[in-house]
Amino acid sequence: MAKLTVDRLDAKDKKVLVRVDFNVPLDGDRITDDTRIRAGLPTIQHLVKQGARVILASHLGRPKGKPEPKYSLAPVAKRLGELLGKPVAFCSTVIDNSAKDAVGRMKGGDVLLLENVRFHAEEEKNDPAFAKSLASLADLYVSDAFGTVHRAHASTAGVAQFFPKAAAGFLIAKELEFLGMALNAPKSPYVAIVGGAKVGDKITILRSLLDRADTILVGGGMAYTFLKTMGHTIGTSLLDEPNLGTAEDLLKEAKKRGKQILLPTDHKVAAKFSADSKAELCAIDIADGMMGLDIGPKTIARYTQEIGKANMIVWNGPMGVFEFPAFQEGTFAVAKAVAESKGVTIVGGGDSVAAANQAGYADRISHISTGGGASLEFLEGKNLPGIAVLSEA
Repeated sequence: MAKLTVDRLDAKDKKVLVRVDFNVPLDGDRITDDTRIRAGLPTIQHLVKQGARVILASHLGRPKGKPEPKYSLAPVAKRLGELLGKPVAFCSTVIDNSAKDAVGRMKGGDVLLLENVRFHAEEEKNDPAFAKSLASLADLYVSDAFGTVHRAHASTAGVAQFFPKAAAGFLIAKELEFLGMALNAPKSPYVAIVGGAKVGDKITILRSLLDRADTILVGGGMAYTFLKTMGHTIGTSLLDEPNLGTAEDLLKEAKKRGKQILLPTDHKVAAKFSADSKAELCAIDIADGMMGLDIGPKTIARYTQEIGKANMIVWNGPMGVFEFPAFQEGTFAVAKAVAESKGVTIVGGGDSVAAANQAGYADRISHISTGGGASLEFLEGKNLPGIAVLSEA
């Protein structure tokens, strides 16, 4: 069912509580990447234009339920003001009288950012009293923090019950549109690209993808566990030993269903895990004392060919240690192939998004998901608490 979206609300002169995801990386009080702030701009700008009083709530880091100055959202308020081209008030509390007074001083079109909701232990416990206090600041509620909707926290799930309706912001609406397409109406051929360290971290998503995708391209550390279970030598490459049996079961399941799980047939290897290690090429079997750190040219060519045929592509996880320049070719080649695809392309997970940005292809992807864990759980078909509470359109 479609969810109620922010553009369907009458927000003029209303106090609107918007849960955003401003969990940005900081170096002291300097924001090193403002992507998440920019992602929230369309919803905020729409509400400002409507003449709403926009009250923003977010978390930052893991402050363990008590105030920690290094996790203050004050630098975010400053940067948000620069991006909006207007002052953004900052309240150093969340639900006390100071917060109520700050909201009381607001006029139509004003924006106020509350302090980090995780400075209160009640936030992660989804405490009803805390949620009610937060809700009492506003007339309407909008959720636009997709990266947090898989958590049943007070500001993402509990707060919604205290409003007659809960709407999705533009960011969440876009996530639901694209991820919903991949989950419920995938266009064939559907190619999934899955990387990352361990099979165990991706078991559920791999099983879900076997239901929907035609081909799964495997890269990253997890590929060596699959190769090991097939009888290949992997040297000192990363091995998820507890999940060798799982990898074998997944390969058997794919064969039974007539699906393809493709694995690297050549590798870039090195003697040690280091940025200054010299890259060497090897075939499918990796010699003792060597570790696989990227896919090789034959695998790149094969994967690129499969991606080129696809009408839908979902990519989660790098093909190798792309942080090391000598071992970034595989991941960047995949990013290029995805960007050049004529199909619907979805990239999720922090590393894949970072790789698409670094390689310069992010603006050519149909949809870059802002929620690593949330996007995976959505694609696994799980019920996400922060989505379940949103009103139907």
